[in-house]
Amino acid sequence: VQLQACGGGLVQAGGSLRLSCAASGRSAYAMGWFRQAPGKEREFVAAISWTGGTTDYADSVKGRFTVSRDSAKSTLYLQMNSLKPEDTAVYYCAANTYLRGVTTNYNVWGQGTLVTVFS
Repeated sequence: VQLQACGGGLVQAGGSLRLSCAASGRSAYAMGWFRQAPGKEREFVAAISWTGGTTDYADSVKGRFTVSRDSAKSTLYLQMNSLKPEDTAVYYCAANTYLRGVTTNYNVWGQGTLVTVFS
């Protein structure tokens, strides 16, 4: 499976962005989002199961971000609201081609998309 993420950009604090990640090829079952801020390690953001019925979020984004996937299960989304400067990072989508439940363990990674939040 190949993943192609897009939707990053420059946004003022308090604003919103929606990231997308298109999956092609082999089925991408469980999927998720991670981010890496400058000088920091990559961190988990959100995850969603194959059916979309189960989600999980990092405490730092709960209530502000929403992860979802389309009915064809080929596109992953991350709706980001009430953005803060500390959300600035390169965001990566990821997929697990074996597991269908929510997980933070992924074997396929997309390229990142940069989100910059200014105050």
